[in-house]
Amino acid sequence: MTPVELLSVWLHARLPSSARTWLVTGLERLRATGADRDLYVLASLVTRYIGKELLALSQAEVNAAQASRPGWDPSEWTLDQAARVYLLVASTADGADMSRRLDRLCSAGDVSELVAFYRGLPLYPDPARHALRAAEGVRSNMRVVFEAVAHRNPYPSEHFAEPAWNQLVLKALFVGSRLDPIAGLDVRRNPTLARMLCDYARERWAASRPVHPELWRCVGPFASGETLVLVQRLFERGSEIEREAAALALRDSTDPDALRLLESHHVLARSAREGNLSWQRLAAVRS
Repeated sequence: MTPVELLSVWLHARLPSSARTWLVTGLERLRATGADRDLYVLASLVTRYIGKELLALSQAEVNAAQASRPGWDPSEWTLDQAARVYLLVASTADGADMSRRLDRLCSAGDVSELVAFYRGLPLYPDPARHALRAAEGVRSNMRVVFEAVAHRNPYPSEHFAEPAWNQLVLKALFVGSRLDPIAGLDVRRNPTLARMLCDYARERWAASRPVHPELWRCVGPFASGETLVLVQRLFERGSEIEREAAALALRDSTDPDALRLLESHHVLARSAREGNLSWQRLAAVRS
């Protein structure tokens, strides 16, 4: 099934008959008229008719989403988000029209609408057209809007240039958002990002402020030289979670000095090698 077909199936399986009728009738009218205004009105009324409960997908349904569109993870979507994205995608096949409609919907939408339409980014036609819109979501001062782009959304890792990607990761740390749900995080790690994050860590420590332990996930593959001094500090002064983060970071390095530093903390080194430590576990414990 295509993503829009999956959205239709999921919604029809969960909505009461009155809400299903409203959704079907609204989409039929929208397809008949092709009018932007009809879409905007329907999108604004979704919460009233559909509700905001979790979509509550099964693992099989999440797997179907991944098979339909690699990287798509709607596991945390709500009914209203699914309905809004469904109405937009099911009625807009052209990339230029999608870009125009998406800009209008995001410019006039409330927070719940913004979250829905940004979460839908992986499903829109001609994805390169929506890079500026996605970047606007990343710049948002509202954490839930930022996370709609940054979390469980493959769009940034697939379409952001390196500077934009690096700023997304840095902002996640700045606003206290978890890194683990960022799709493509490990694939898009790069030396420039590692340097930026080390500078950020130094600034935080100089101001006697804590450093997000997940930061070191993006530093690990490039840990060498002066960076190892920072990692050594984690072993010497850090909390247990920070020490675990240091071990996980060094595990990802190929630098001989980094590996020797890791082996000098043999208990943590063994736990990292044997899989008893993971970034996912660390993120879950911290949250």
